[in-house]
Amino acid sequence: MESPRRLLIVDDEYGIRLSLRGILEDEGHEVFEAGDAETALSFLEKESVDLVFLDIWLPGMDGLAALEIMRATRPSMPVLMISGHGTIETAVNAVKKGAHDFIEKPLSLEKVVLAVERALEFQALKQENTELRARLDMRDIGGPMGTSPVMVQLREQISRVAPLDTCVLITGENGTGKELAARALHHAGRRSGKAMVAVNCAAIPDELIESELFGHEKGAFTGADGPRAGKFELAHQGTLFLDEIGDMSLKTQAKILRILQEKSFERVGGSKTLRADVRVIAATNKNLEAAMASGEFREDLYYRLRVFPLHVPPLRERGDDVFLLADYFTASLAEELGLAPVSFAADASGALRSYLWPGNVRELRNFIERMLILYPGRTITFADLPPEITTGAAPAVEHTATGAAGDFKSARNAFEAAFLAQKLQEYGGNISRMAEAVGLERSYLSRKLKTYNLHGG
Repeated sequence: MESPRRLLIVDDEYGIRLSLRGILEDEGHEVFEAGDAETALSFLEKESVDLVFLDIWLPGMDGLAALEIMRATRPSMPVLMISGHGTIETAVNAVKKGAHDFIEKPLSLEKVVLAVERALEFQALKQENTELRARLDMRDIGGPMGTSPVMVQLREQISRVAPLDTCVLITGENGTGKELAARALHHAGRRSGKAMVAVNCAAIPDELIESELFGHEKGAFTGADGPRAGKFELAHQGTLFLDEIGDMSLKTQAKILRILQEKSFERVGGSKTLRADVRVIAATNKNLEAAMASGEFREDLYYRLRVFPLHVPPLRERGDDVFLLADYFTASLAEELGLAPVSFAADASGALRSYLWPGNVRELRNFIERMLILYPGRTITFADLPPEITTGAAPAVEHTATGAAGDFKSARNAFEAAFLAQKLQEYGGNISRMAEAVGLERSYLSRKLKTYNLHGG
């Protein structure tokens, strides 16, 4: 084996666990044990492992039932089923439920070692394939989407709805990559050979947005010196992406609703009915449910657009995707700017991972561009990082009220708890003011405060 892995043995027979542990530890692996399925599943809720040996016949929940839960919660983790009462039917059933392989007792050293090697090699190939898809298959949509569980789930949802003409509503904070998700939908759909036209509804004055969307005829208004095609016409047989749909006026919302219902429209100042053969994808960083409640967004349009909702998670919830994205931006921006690429030392990488990235992927991209300009060709250390990142990184927790932390995750949590407690006191328990000051969504900040048992006003 190339490197030791974390393996879990689930068997009610102590002798089997002892024998397997001896074989696997001799191969250099770190081994954990559980005598029943419930204990194993509880362990997997808190710890990650690379492979599981799972006995079929267990007290309480049997191995096949446990296998189904493992496949649902850890779909990429290989599971090797073991049994002393194996039949072809049992083996086939286990593989159908997602087991990587089936091994009969008594377990021999050669059989166990070979099964582990094959399972881990297969898993490594799957992971490599996933990462390659994330890096390469998304080149046409402007960058990688990531390999974290939340982004894998998002890609699966995109692959399901992309071939259809269903309206999609994409939600997410500023800078998370909502347009990237929209381009992925278009790229994987049947209209990929046609145009994708994007409109930022927040960037166009209200008096001009109808002309921008629907076009206008000569003389329709002052300055309309000739006819002009709108975005709906330009997107004919393709995709129209309505970004920041929550900033659209009620008057324009009504016209969008009519187009979605009737598949037709007229230019401003015109009487000719034009066909709207477009797929509409909308996006917003606003809470449209709250906007509906306040009368700022039409309920009928909301449900027309939200046939298939997609949520793009913030970067702080995407784990190690920060490294994948940093690598991508480093390479692409270095080429674009004609500068030597940078790399990050371990302490700097740890800081990038622990920082909350309130500006999300857009903030990360801008940060990488700044590092390329300041330190072309350099290995960037923690000391080179800007204050907004170093103050949110692990080294800062050394003297916090929560005490020294023994590992990176504990250090990050210790810093967050101390930082939030300090800010909560600074703003007198006012969560809304605090959220605005630290650059976080109020709902996310509230969850964080609850996690650390902190209470605002």
